[in-house]
Amino acid sequence: AWIEKNKPDAVFLAAAKVGGILANDTYPADFLYDNLMIEANIINGAHAVGVEKLMFLGSSCIYPKFAPQPITEEALLTGTLEPTNEWYAIAKIAGIKLCDAFRKQHGSDFISGMPTNLYGPGDNFDLNSSHVMPALIRKAHEAKLAGAPSITIWGTGTPRREFLHVDDCADACVHLMKNHSAAGHVNIGSGEDVTILELTQMVCDAVGYKGTIEHDLTKPDGTPRKLMSADKLRAMGWAPSIDLKDGISAVYRWFLDNKA
Repeated sequence: AWIEKNKPDAVFLAAAKVGGILANDTYPADFLYDNLMIEANIINGAHAVGVEKLMFLGSSCIYPKFAPQPITEEALLTGTLEPTNEWYAIAKIAGIKLCDAFRKQHGSDFISGMPTNLYGPGDNFDLNSSHVMPALIRKAHEAKLAGAPSITIWGTGTPRREFLHVDDCADACVHLMKNHSAAGHVNIGSGEDVTILELTQMVCDAVGYKGTIEHDLTKPDGTPRKLMSADKLRAMGWAPSIDLKDGISAVYRWFLDNKA
């Protein structure tokens, strides 16, 4: 196996099968099984070859649907998960606990970080399987090219979401690997959120799309709000540096150069 031949000093475990509400709802077995297998194989493999430090990356969807906001790390397993992504969430919770179990049984220095919604260059812009940010960028871009009078978003537009640029996330992960060693997990986020409608308007502004925004009320909203507390990470001396509007504009430029 690769890990046995190369024997890395440290492992960042970011591999996962990911997708939005539609993908989670359509392929629940794939989302649960694939993610369980990825984390079980890599975490166990890292232990087997003596990796000094491993960081497992999860997702903010591990938290209960109605967790008090902003969500602190202590909210884990205190309530019912959001049904639209529970398969993915259950797998990610198992990953945190597997790291904790290896720490307890073997003394492994395995830690867990839970990033909020990430965005940036290299994202998946497929309308059927992507997350909200790249889907909106693609949708607004195509509407602009077609001269369409409006674009349609799922649900009411009122759910609030937090976003972090992938470069900020990478920087936070390195910071944690250098400065943190404990069971449990640390939230990785910006500490600020926007409504889906506000996000859509930001994307339209970045793209230069002037049409109206319509709502498909037959589609679900998902979790009402998902803002994670970033207090624990801030207390360790880290804060994000990329503003959301600037980040969206940069991603659209990347999309134009690489995907459009």
